[in-house]
Amino acid sequence: MASIPTAPVAAGSIVAGYLVARSAGRRQVGAAVLVPAATWCAWRWRKQAGGASAGGLLGVYLAAVAGSHPLAKKVGTWPAVLGGAGAAGLASWLVADRRGRLVRN
Repeated sequence: MASIPTAPVAAGSIVAGYLVARSAGRRQVGAAVLVPAATWCAWRWRKQAGGASAGGLLGVYLAAVAGSHPLAKKVGTWPAVLGGAGAAGLASWLVADRRGRLVRN
């Protein structure tokens, strides 16, 4: 069974978390998507790149989610959400997914 890369899960969960929160009318409801996704990603990041890298990537993920709120006031909601999702996804690919692929080859 092919392993699922973390980059699309990290990026997609930020977008999905926003959509869930927006639909519910409460930001906190988006955590129902963000917490399990971040937990799964952190577990995979640790397996693929080690504990220090997993901690750093979790920090990037959380900064992307938290940072999108004030950024949305300056650039708009969708650019902020997509920018945060892109940053989290790119960092995940660079640090964990790409490394895991290189190790397997």
